[in-house]
Amino acid sequence: MTATLRKTAGYANPPLSTRFKKGQSGNIKGRPRGRKKTLPYEAVLGQMVTIREDGLERKVTAAEAFLLQMTKRGLEGDGPAGRATMAAIEEARAARGTDDEAIRVIIRRMIEPGSVNTALIALRMAAKLDRYRPSARMALEPWLVELALARLGDRRLSREEQEKVVAATRTPKKVRWPEWWVTGSEYRPPGS
Repeated sequence: MTATLRKTAGYANPPLSTRFKKGQSGNIKGRPRGRKKTLPYEAVLGQMVTIREDGLERKVTAAEAFLLQMTKRGLEGDGPAGRATMAAIEEARAARGTDDEAIRVIIRRMIEPGSVNTALIALRMAAKLDRYRPSARMALEPWLVELALARLGDRRLSREEQEKVVAATRTPKKVRWPEWWVTGSEYRPPGS
């Protein structure tokens, strides 16, 4: 006697009457019309956004704003951003094809060499006081202040200049101030 064991319907075992028949699709109606297969990159990158350059606001597409930001970061020394920008430019050139249009207008725009902040940080000559804010104040490292003061020789700074130096130093307590230093004398270690 062979008895067939029939599993009862339950978790992960639907009743036989509701199971899909062999060869029958699980999605009978299919994908609704008008639904896109691709991701909505064009809708997002095609939106107009407002950017501020040199204090002037202008409207550009989100894609252009993104490329401008990546280019800026690449020029400031961010290697991966520079490579991504160059790849995007090459991709745009390849998509444009070989039928390059003749150059009709050349626009010359003088660009000031950006901020030296990235170089100062890379050389560990200064530090950002708030590293999460792009416009944060920079402060000079104590060793740099000491070397700069040593280069002065016999020249003395005025009291106002001394106050500026103390205010621009990250940790003034760590600086070995010269004997003639007046401002910030409370920072001079005892016995000096």
